[in-house]
Amino acid sequence: MLKKIILLGVFTASAFALHTAEININNKDLEINAQFDMGQFNNNVEPDTLFVGGKFLNADAQHSESDSANIDPLIEVDLLMMKEVANSGFKLGMGAKVNYTSIGSLDFMSIPLGVEGAFTLPLKQFIPMHLNAAVYYAPNVLALRDADSYFEGRFSLDVEVIENGNITLGYRNIETNYDAGDFRYNRSAYLGFKLKF
Repeated sequence: MLKKIILLGVFTASAFALHTAEININNKDLEINAQFDMGQFNNNVEPDTLFVGGKFLNADAQHSESDSANIDPLIEVDLLMMKEVANSGFKLGMGAKVNYTSIGSLDFMSIPLGVEGAFTLPLKQFIPMHLNAAVYYAPNVLALRDADSYFEGRFSLDVEVIENGNITLGYRNIETNYDAGDFRYNRSAYLGFKLKF
């Protein structure tokens, strides 16, 4: 009997652990993001608390510092620890990334550290909605190659139109500053789909 209770508890906990796949677009940019919940792969990790992922952002120069800039896609891998604060519907997390891009002959690489927050609005009986925000920063000491510093700020609203299926409306500002000068990599609004599985 005890064995059945333990197995049921493990199954219930893993049922709330979800991976995320996301695609965001606007008239010029394409962003693809995936996060994997480590709680589904390792029983020693509490579900829905530790995520490993990656992102690909193919940004257009029209949303950057200069319309004529020759920018390459931004590629990153990330690690995020996140947990709900006292059953409040508010989650707070901290994370780290490694990212890479280039402009012309200059290579940009940094290891930004940051914080993320998510709040589930108290409207579950109608349409579940979630507010998300993230800020990441890498000073010069965490900037590599031709990079001087990195800053990323973003916020979004997820509207859960079907179970585990969200429409996302968001805004991002990404600064990839080089030793040769500051450069805004992307500043734009976007619309997308976020699927949890």
